[in-house]
Amino acid sequence: MSNTAHPDVLPESGPVPLGPATAPVARVGALALGLLGLQHVLVMYAGAVAVPLIVGRALKLAPEQVAMLVSADLFAGGLATLVQSWGLPGIGIRMPVMMGVTFAAVTPMIAMGASPEIGLTGIYGAVIAAGLVAFLVAPLVGRLLPLFPPVVTGTIILVIGISLMRVGVNWAAGGVGNPSYGAPVFLGIAAFVLCVILAITRYGTGFVASASVLIGIVVGTLAAGFFGLVDLSHVATAGWFDVVRPFAFGLPTFDPVSVVTLCIVMIVVMIESTGMFLALAEICADPVDERRLTKGLRGDGLGTIIGGVFNTFPYTSFSQNIGLVGVTGVRTRYVAVVGGVIMLGLGLIPKLAALVEAVPQCVLGGAGLVMFGMVGATGARILGAVDFARNRNNLFIVAVSVGFGMIPLVAPNFFKQMPHALHPLLESGILLCAIAAVVLNLFFNGLGSTADARDAALRQAAASEH
Repeated sequence: MSNTAHPDVLPESGPVPLGPATAPVARVGALALGLLGLQHVLVMYAGAVAVPLIVGRALKLAPEQVAMLVSADLFAGGLATLVQSWGLPGIGIRMPVMMGVTFAAVTPMIAMGASPEIGLTGIYGAVIAAGLVAFLVAPLVGRLLPLFPPVVTGTIILVIGISLMRVGVNWAAGGVGNPSYGAPVFLGIAAFVLCVILAITRYGTGFVASASVLIGIVVGTLAAGFFGLVDLSHVATAGWFDVVRPFAFGLPTFDPVSVVTLCIVMIVVMIESTGMFLALAEICADPVDERRLTKGLRGDGLGTIIGGVFNTFPYTSFSQNIGLVGVTGVRTRYVAVVGGVIMLGLGLIPKLAALVEAVPQCVLGGAGLVMFGMVGATGARILGAVDFARNRNNLFIVAVSVGFGMIPLVAPNFFKQMPHALHPLLESGILLCAIAAVVLNLFFNGLGSTADARDAALRQAAASEH
């Protein structure tokens, strides 16, 4: 695609609006570009590092290994962002898209990692394979959209948020396995962080409100330090610079069920990305045709392959950053390019990753209640557009699918007698919900038109921006 097709190819000097804009701004000066790129990184930072912290701690990795996951996540996220925003031949949407690890893959990856036969190398093998499949099927995703109307996607996103809430609640109590689990000091700090985030959201404006979770974590960590809950010993010993090495945990292994499981996750991620790209196209006044949409979805696939190679997880576009484009009105893709470069740089600083790993779990718990709750609330918001009054069948789709999604959460041993190889699939409430919702929607409502599905995806993306 030629540069003349985009109004943002050459940054020029000019004012940058830091509040809501009345019209999109395609060109900004170098200093403003740098500040806006940093804004995008800060807005997504808390969500970006959450997944490696969740997975690393759930698998009981050493603090140094968890810190390495954080570094890898930022580094690979920077690469994936550059793939989407700067673009490669035939790959990348070439709009201001910031890429981060998707929450949808968390529970199946924890189930995989907890299996001695699969482990981390099996996770990374499944991530690479799922990314390759996503890359290859990108041109066909448009045809899959009718399988994922709002009643399906809203239900899946709702269950993602509910499933992750268990992590946030346990963090708030000090973390599973902590002998002082539920101590008043842990609960008090988590509540303090939650109140800080809510106060900033209520009284802050613009960027400050958008970064409320990150600010809450910083303030909460300082407060936890007064109670002696912050251990900085690993920060002191960590280096200032180190490269992120591919396959640091060993060469990937490929378990068929794990691969299929993450392929299903990637289909859901790509459907969500489709809506995000369409919404961003409207904000940027930069139309997206099927060919360009395919390039963007290939960017998701390649970004996920990069994640597997560099010891991290599947990537997707972050809705917070798409919302920030609407707030600032600055639509140049170079904002995301700068953000990607900043993420790359942050991933090369082990001391920073060690500092993130040192944040007490009770602090993360207060923030997690907001982050994961917002995921669930986004699903509820999407379901708000579903017609339940004239089509009561939609009630059954949501009810039964949520029920399937809750099985691993409320009865972890429910599938204990099933073949062990199926556990990565059966122990993920998100995937059980997704399969049930798609099948039930086909049974009750049949297959809709591609045009209607595209419009629904656009409305869903608008609901996801927060």
